[in-house]
Amino acid sequence: MKPRDIEPFFATLKAANPQPNTELEYTTVFELLCAVLLSAQATDVGVNKATRRLFPVAGTPQAMLDLGLERLEGYIKTIGLYPTKARNLLATCRILVEQHGGQVPRTREALEALPGVGRKTANVVLNVAFGQPTMAVDTHIFRVGNRTGLAPGKTPLEVEKQLLRRVPREYLVDAHHWLILLGRYVCQARKPRCWECAVAPYCDYRPKTPAP
Repeated sequence: MKPRDIEPFFATLKAANPQPNTELEYTTVFELLCAVLLSAQATDVGVNKATRRLFPVAGTPQAMLDLGLERLEGYIKTIGLYPTKARNLLATCRILVEQHGGQVPRTREALEALPGVGRKTANVVLNVAFGQPTMAVDTHIFRVGNRTGLAPGKTPLEVEKQLLRRVPREYLVDAHHWLILLGRYVCQARKPRCWECAVAPYCDYRPKTPAP
């Protein structure tokens, strides 16, 4: 993607969705952390179905610990990899209680030290909860970055660094939301819906997919 096309690319995405947000449902920073941790290799829809039942009974780290492993697994068993996620979530809650006063830390280092929390999860929490201009590169953003030519890279970290360098500052905080939604609903893996894509004029992908 040519440098001159980047600003109108994001201006178009912003005009269509001025205040984007994650599709995960949460009411507190702790609930956001839990939801993102549970969402690895799972859909937001599936996570939301489980957390609608879980969060009302375990909305704090201590309440989650009090729930215990077996009961926690019962709430999240519809989510992929739930046994591992349940253990990681309880271990994370224990650290939050013992080391952070039950609060979610605001630094990448402290977040990535939590079991089950990698760079992508930390970036989501830093961005969504604390408004930091981070770039959480999931499969959608990785695909969009490479396919459009906006941020080509062989690894998620390479794409992340390219995005941080190329996305104009005024769009950085919201950029990962726009790119995720673009990849999820329009620039899909098997067949990109180029015929209905508002940013197709700025995209390097060729040939554009025709309407069915």
